[in-house]
Amino acid sequence: MKPVSTHPSADGLWTGLRRASAPEEDAAIAVTQGTIRWVGARSALPAEFAGLAPHAGGGALVTPGLVDCHTHLVYGGQRANEFAMRLAGATYEEVAKAGGGIVSSVRATREADEDTLFAQASARLEQLLADGVCAIEIKSGYGLSLAHERKQLRVARRLGEAYGVTVRTTFLGAHALPPEYAGRSAEYIDRVCNEMLPALAAEGLVDAVDVFCERIAFSLAETEQVFKAAKALGLPVKLHAEQLSDMGGAALAARHGALSCDHIEHLSAEGIEAMRRAGTVAVLLPGAYYTLRDTHLPPIDALRAAGVPMAVSTDHNPGTSPALSLLLMINMACTLFRLTVPEALDGVTVHAARALGLQDTHGAIAPGMPANFVLWNLREPAEFAYWFGQQPLRTVVRQGRIAIGASQ
Repeated sequence: MKPVSTHPSADGLWTGLRRASAPEEDAAIAVTQGTIRWVGARSALPAEFAGLAPHAGGGALVTPGLVDCHTHLVYGGQRANEFAMRLAGATYEEVAKAGGGIVSSVRATREADEDTLFAQASARLEQLLADGVCAIEIKSGYGLSLAHERKQLRVARRLGEAYGVTVRTTFLGAHALPPEYAGRSAEYIDRVCNEMLPALAAEGLVDAVDVFCERIAFSLAETEQVFKAAKALGLPVKLHAEQLSDMGGAALAARHGALSCDHIEHLSAEGIEAMRRAGTVAVLLPGAYYTLRDTHLPPIDALRAAGVPMAVSTDHNPGTSPALSLLLMINMACTLFRLTVPEALDGVTVHAARALGLQDTHGAIAPGMPANFVLWNLREPAEFAYWFGQQPLRTVVRQGRIAIGASQ
């Protein structure tokens, strides 16, 4: 890993580009002081930018930097054995009841020190960055105590600083019931709300708050208790909603102005309408759907008809989506969920940014926004979904610097 300070500036005039939204156009992007100042057809370039240092795009397709808006990147150990259990017929709930699932990752995460977690997460992050990711959400939720949740969130912050990538941290203390609180979920949620969340927020480690609302996790009432604690601290909320059953969590989250509801395979019409009214993003996680061999599709047509924005993410986690390629998720979103290519591309850019509250700085190539964009060795946008296993990335401009690839 090269230090961020050694990455060359992206300032200059980027020409010979083809925007995914208009691939026939000879486009240009003007960047000064790490900020996009102008974007459009080269023939319409204002004279004031003509003298900027040139960066030749060579006919590459250009997109905004990709945004991975739902990950659990920091954890100890791995759970390949549980994958084998599910292949042998065990259900998600049976694995959890047998002592596996989230709690097994909690044990491994608690045993690892901060430097070990950083080293392990760095290797994963580097693979995502090589797919053009310029912003990423990283959740806690494998510590389930103040000290260990703090450890996860500190590692997430370190990753952003070390790699020059935008990291949004999400506190997911209400991910599972820790073993020491067996049978005492109300007591644990009180501790999440009254001790863990206030302390971590005071330390500047929390950008948003999430809950796993499900039969094997936390109830609607417990979820709302966490949401109210987040609101009291001025923090936005998100929700793992309707993954295994229709709990009504999406409607609850929407009433609290949630940034996103994620998974949503069992989302109801009422939940969709609530999300539409609230402007809540639906985050689709095809990696988990695939790994769990699910057959209950998210209500894509209904979300589309309602105009609910749909984001796409890896949901990288050790148990149900050990995915380290956002490009592969584009393919899966199209093949498994029947998204169109433009929908999938919006899902990993503009809508994913909105799911993190980053719509003013990420997910688009527009004047006034930080320079976060990617050049691809592709001829047409359909290739983003067509190929899987290919690495078409040419150049990544991240936070105003050329993070990967050549400058011209």
